[in-house]
Amino acid sequence: MTDTSIGTPEQLRDPNYTPQLAKAVPLGIQHVLAMFVSNVTPAIIVCGAAGFGFGSNSPDFPEMIYMIQMSMFFAGIATLFQTIGFGPVGARLPIVQGTSFAFIPIMIPLVAGKGVDAVAVLMGGVLVGGLFHAILGLFIGKIRFALPPLVTGLVVTMIGLALVKVGIQYAAGGVPAIGTPEYGSLQNWFIAGLVIVVTLGLKFYAKGMMSVSAVLLGLLVGYVVAYFMGMVSFANVGRAAPIALPNPLHFGLEFSFAAILGFCLMSFVSAVETVGDVSGITKGGAGREATDKEIQGATFADGIGTAISGLFGALPNTSFSQNVGLIAMTGVMSRHVVTIGALFLILGGLIPKVGAIISTVPIEVLGGGVIVMFGMVVAAGVSMLSDVDWNRRNMVIFAIALSLGLGLQLEPGALQYMPGTLKVLATSGILPAAIIAIVLNLILPEELAAEATEEIAGGHAGHSRDD
Repeated sequence: MTDTSIGTPEQLRDPNYTPQLAKAVPLGIQHVLAMFVSNVTPAIIVCGAAGFGFGSNSPDFPEMIYMIQMSMFFAGIATLFQTIGFGPVGARLPIVQGTSFAFIPIMIPLVAGKGVDAVAVLMGGVLVGGLFHAILGLFIGKIRFALPPLVTGLVVTMIGLALVKVGIQYAAGGVPAIGTPEYGSLQNWFIAGLVIVVTLGLKFYAKGMMSVSAVLLGLLVGYVVAYFMGMVSFANVGRAAPIALPNPLHFGLEFSFAAILGFCLMSFVSAVETVGDVSGITKGGAGREATDKEIQGATFADGIGTAISGLFGALPNTSFSQNVGLIAMTGVMSRHVVTIGALFLILGGLIPKVGAIISTVPIEVLGGGVIVMFGMVVAAGVSMLSDVDWNRRNMVIFAIALSLGLGLQLEPGALQYMPGTLKVLATSGILPAAIIAIVLNLILPEELAAEATEEIAGGHAGHSRDD
């Protein structure tokens, strides 16, 4: 509900309005709390997949802390690109940027079990993918026709389905722990289940900030319980430096065709997601459609923010949809409020002990949180698919894309003789599903849409439509 004590209705709909500092600071912190867990989780997942950073005696622990730091720091920097902007870059709207989940299914196969040295390949992909994303800003409005809800909904659903396995592994004890007696233990599942139950309880029975920060508060409850069960170690916190600055080319740069192609293709999907978020902000906060200039500026900021992140060892950035919902809920459209939140993120990114404390969260606690978050990604995709006219043509496109994409993801051994580069991309599941859906949507004749879906759905899925 809109709080009129912050300003008049006209002021609250104005992106350039600045509330009083006493109101603006809590609102900015609220944006950080809403996105914080989702922002740092991809870095933890990538480090875990590569096999470094975990354990109190891990020699690569500082590398994981650095990546967590940069996730915060460059989320803040990219957010400033959006809220303040420079030249054509930035929408000058209250858009919160953060580390993208969408790229995780692409990144995991590239680094799986290869250690910290493999991260250089990711950074090369992040850099080139970010530049490609920025270039998309020049003509993003002209290519949206190729990405209707059928395609975007399928891709988002596939991203969520690719991630749910990671959530289950984390809840059971973490990918590195497979084969140990503790993996899948009742204690691990109790902690993960507690996080899920608390998160759901707060989301649906609490109000205001308690509901918005349900995942964060659920993790905190799980963390406290895990601490008293002896599952939390602070041994690494003392090893973290009090302050550290971003280090150019920290992980190095290595350019791989598989990484570059994968990041560029996912950047295409991310750009369209950003267009949706910008439209959601202007519609929910100001009751108007986004302008072409705002959409173009947001896409430029998305891409440039990602490219710069890659130069300093951070992962791809994108606009965060949960903050779009927060703007609609509070009714406060001020971009300066989000700027304040970005400054808090930047400050946190300069203090390694913040990252070290985050790393003390047991993997089982994180597992409970990501099960909810990844499930919500799937739900978001299904919600997008609800806008699809499920005629025969669209059902065929969806069926083939989902079957091949999900099938290759579940059975990567089916492509064991394929060249390494193509194998990494194909077994992600997301890229083949997206490419198949886009191509079929462009080449299959629209006349098929006029045919009744009863032919393939037993008379229950649709009805005939006259031309």
